[in-house]
Amino acid sequence: MKGIIVAEFGGVEHLKYVDLPVPIIEENEVLIKVRKTSVNFADIKSRYGKKGTKLPFIPGLDAAGIIEKVGANCTELSVGQRVIAFPKDGSYAEYVVAKKELVFPIPAELDFTSAAACPVVSFLSHRLLDQIARIQPGESILVHAAAGGVGSTSLQLAKMMGAGKIIGTVGAKEKIKVAEENGADDVICYKEGNFADKVNELTCGKGVDVILDSIAGNVTEESLKCLAPYGRLVQFGNSSGHIGHVKTVDLHTSCRSILGFSLGTTRKLRPLLLKETANEVIPMLANRELVIQIGEEFDLKEAAKAQSLVENRLSTGKVILHVSE
Repeated sequence: MKGIIVAEFGGVEHLKYVDLPVPIIEENEVLIKVRKTSVNFADIKSRYGKKGTKLPFIPGLDAAGIIEKVGANCTELSVGQRVIAFPKDGSYAEYVVAKKELVFPIPAELDFTSAAACPVVSFLSHRLLDQIARIQPGESILVHAAAGGVGSTSLQLAKMMGAGKIIGTVGAKEKIKVAEENGADDVICYKEGNFADKVNELTCGKGVDVILDSIAGNVTEESLKCLAPYGRLVQFGNSSGHIGHVKTVDLHTSCRSILGFSLGTTRKLRPLLLKETANEVIPMLANRELVIQIGEEFDLKEAAKAQSLVENRLSTGKVILHVSE
């Protein structure tokens, strides 16, 4: 089979399009012929190396395709089913293996492009809002990186869940329209001044009840300046590459909370939690109540171009890799 490997840590030049053996499944796993997969920012981070990662490896977190083989213990899944999955060893390949707990059937109404775009962004966004922040009808929310995959999806879901004022932040003016189209009432560009001051102005000094922060560093620190009493800041990434520092005094007297979440950790330690998320999200995607914004699509062998687009923050919505027919 064809696949992409990271041969050395570093730039996109280390992504290699190679021949690989078709993986072998165990009794609790399925083999999936991948139709499409998506590019996530975590793919770029892994390419630069992280603790415990061994070279070479196949990048990628999620995939959409058709089950080719099922293990002896996978009685609820069958050959020929259309599925989305979180593979065991990367998704930039024609065939992948996934544990049965991380394979989710999809209906015919959900096309493979939309399906490939959805696993990380839709599962993560829904989990953040529904189970971590526990957003309530009428509460206000600030979504950072609002034009990206998770950001644009979170805006849609927040509106569907009855949020009050919805505010997004973006890194460039040309991304404002994307956030607005996905449900943001107001959009702030980081380049045009301090976002916390603007949020407080938009909320008449009250701040927002919920903040979704995938950036970390200074953005986390500044976010506390516009988080309302009893508000919840959910920290779920560090795309800035910097650490944010928080003072305990900023929390207890105001009854505010900082919550952390990792989809990767949940996949490893509590995968069954994602089944309930899938049951909520997949019907929304199938009937197009929730629409994942698609940016550009590349062939698998063009993975370097696709990752460059995401790494340089030139994409809006999800970037898709076409793997097979």
